[in-house]
Amino acid sequence: MLSPPGRLVTAVLSGLTATPAAALTVDGPCRRSTSRRPALLLLAVATTIGLVTVLAGVAVALATAGHAEPVRSIGWAKLISLATATAGLLFGAGLLRLPGLAPTVGVVTRLSLDGLIIATALWFVGWVLVAEPTRLLGQPPAAGAPILLATVSAALIVGLATVVVFRVPVPAPRRRLATLGAGSAATTVGGLGLATGLLHADTGWALGGAAVAAAGLLTVALVLRGFDRPCRSDIDPTWREGEHAVLPILAMAGSAAYHLLQGGRFDPPGVAAVIVEVFALVARQYLTLHDVRRYARRLVEREAHFRELAHTDALTGLANRRGLLRALHRSAARGTRCILLILDLDGFKHVNDVRGHDAGDAVLAEVGRRLRDTLGSGDVAARLGGDEFAVLMPGPPAAVDQMGERLLGVLGAAYELPEGPVFLSVSIGTAGGTGQPDIELLLRHADLALRYAKQRGKNRIERYDVAYDRLLSRRTMLEHELRGAIERDELRLVFQPVASLPSVRPVGAEALLRWRHPRLGAVRPDEFIPLAEECGMIAKLGEWVLHQACHQLSRWLADGHDVWVSVNVSPRELHAPAYVGQVTEALRVHRVPPQRLVLEVTEHAVATDLDELIRRLTALRRTGVRIALDDFGAGYSSLGQLRRLPIDILKIDHSLVAEHEPVRPVGTDGPAFAPMVDIVMRLGHQFGLGVIAEGVTTPTELAAVVAAGCHFGQGALLGWGVPAEHLEAMLEAATSSNARPVPTSGPPALASGPPPPRRLPSLPVLGQPAPQRGGSAVPNHPDGEFRQIR
Repeated sequence: MLSPPGRLVTAVLSGLTATPAAALTVDGPCRRSTSRRPALLLLAVATTIGLVTVLAGVAVALATAGHAEPVRSIGWAKLISLATATAGLLFGAGLLRLPGLAPTVGVVTRLSLDGLIIATALWFVGWVLVAEPTRLLGQPPAAGAPILLATVSAALIVGLATVVVFRVPVPAPRRRLATLGAGSAATTVGGLGLATGLLHADTGWALGGAAVAAAGLLTVALVLRGFDRPCRSDIDPTWREGEHAVLPILAMAGSAAYHLLQGGRFDPPGVAAVIVEVFALVARQYLTLHDVRRYARRLVEREAHFRELAHTDALTGLANRRGLLRALHRSAARGTRCILLILDLDGFKHVNDVRGHDAGDAVLAEVGRRLRDTLGSGDVAARLGGDEFAVLMPGPPAAVDQMGERLLGVLGAAYELPEGPVFLSVSIGTAGGTGQPDIELLLRHADLALRYAKQRGKNRIERYDVAYDRLLSRRTMLEHELRGAIERDELRLVFQPVASLPSVRPVGAEALLRWRHPRLGAVRPDEFIPLAEECGMIAKLGEWVLHQACHQLSRWLADGHDVWVSVNVSPRELHAPAYVGQVTEALRVHRVPPQRLVLEVTEHAVATDLDELIRRLTALRRTGVRIALDDFGAGYSSLGQLRRLPIDILKIDHSLVAEHEPVRPVGTDGPAFAPMVDIVMRLGHQFGLGVIAEGVTTPTELAAVVAAGCHFGQGALLGWGVPAEHLEAMLEAATSSNARPVPTSGPPALASGPPPPRRLPSLPVLGQPAPQRGGSAVPNHPDGEFRQIR
């Protein structure tokens, strides 16, 4: 029992603590944001009720403390019990309304049921402790429903605070929630103690409860002043769900067993507690099962969504390669006849290089949209990667041509971009339409048809043909065999003479590469040379040709033959940084004078990078070699480019030599001449270049070339590509005797196969001066020497 001064001090301290706490809590809703205001308002009302309860209880306790006999304040006890029950419920509602803690009705329901499970267990254990025959805590209060409601409210706030604390995964909000829950529980439990003390006329018990309630109010107020971070509860049916109910059930089971062992009986409040616990558990498990089912459905939906994403191209929204394969497998399983079209955008790389990848992505997305708008409902469009697309169409092959033409038109229309329109064409390869499809074979056939469409000029449709397989098989075999052709000594050089006109005396030769395979036979150069360029073998072949040609040239020069040799150079070789060093090394190793070696560059090389080409050719001319521009008139060079190129010789393409019938000079009786050759001759003389006419195959063409003033020719009429020893015999015959010129009219006297060596008259070679009519001085070497071309 407290002494009178102690009672007074306790009462004053309780009032002084509770009043500012309530004031701070009530001030919160006026200052905080809208999202926190409902929760703070509920907590403020609960705190106000708690304050009134504490003040009223303390006043009643002090008023009844001075009587000689204890005075039971049953009426005040009931009022304070009801107020305490109301405050506890409001504290619980305020906890649940904290921002982020229970955002939905479902979360509120689950948290409330979890709190009810713990609260019922606490209440039941307390009932066992005060009920007959145990009565471990003494005589139970007998104030009826108000005290019972207060005990229920106290148990609820304790249970709810426990659940809320353990449902929040973040440590910092969890600590604040624990403190807030402890303050709310202390206020409710203190109010219950205050009511119990008044009921039993125990002033000390009543003032102690008031002190606990005041401390709880102050705790709530202080926590809410700094409670700024949102709370988020974790209601996950796959993580620790149901663990909160294990300990309460064990506690209830243990208490019930102890009660029965002591000979106790279950009165209506105990039975009601058990019923409430069972109801709460069943309802919570039902909600948990509902959560698990919903979670499982969501997993199934997400799995289907991700599976669809795995078969969909993110940029265009079309199917990707997996999606196309899935559609092919479904068609094969149903036995449906289908046509596969593989499409490739022609020139798309230029869009990425010039406009950037963002523009390229915009074009690809537009291609996807056009495909969706053009195709039918049963067709499947897919993006296989990069700028390659595919269309799977069910039905007979007859429908593919019409759809292909539509796709050529639709995809060939302008693509409008912010920087300006982009124009692209498309190449299409088709396969399928017969029987049950073999998926891998169908893809391979369509791809082969697409490759053939690319090779035949693009912007076209090609249907698969079995001949494509033979071509691919031969190409694969040639590529494999070409890699070891040098080591197996299968390559050789032949030399086609370059003759002085009109005497047709050989003055030089062009080294030509030939390949004879033991099983494949003679492989044509126009078949294996492009293949070598594609597979990266051209540099190795070119180096071998350069050394072999220089070796043979050194032997001819050592034998006293005044001759030069030309070697063809591919653009890839020419742009290699090490090529100049390879030429210098070959000249040094074989002791060949540089001016005796001519490097022929095709006119098509001019279309790549003119400035870089000029730098490479200039570096080569510094070594002393001469440069010839091959196939002039069939490529891309212009007069401006021809003026800038560091070259020494023009080789007129056969198309200019044979393009027109020879014409006769107007008003004179001179011989007929080739007008295009005459123009190139004059152009070459103006630029100081030597000129060689290629592809001279008939006496008529020879006469026209000679009449046009061209003094050097090359072609079947003047000599085939022959082995080195045959050309050597021709050189020896030309230097040992005089031969008549080849006739310039009448049918060509050429036998099948390479002609035998001719005995030709001795005439100057390219680079040696000799008298001529109207000869023009042209630079023979970058060091400033000059020569006369005859």
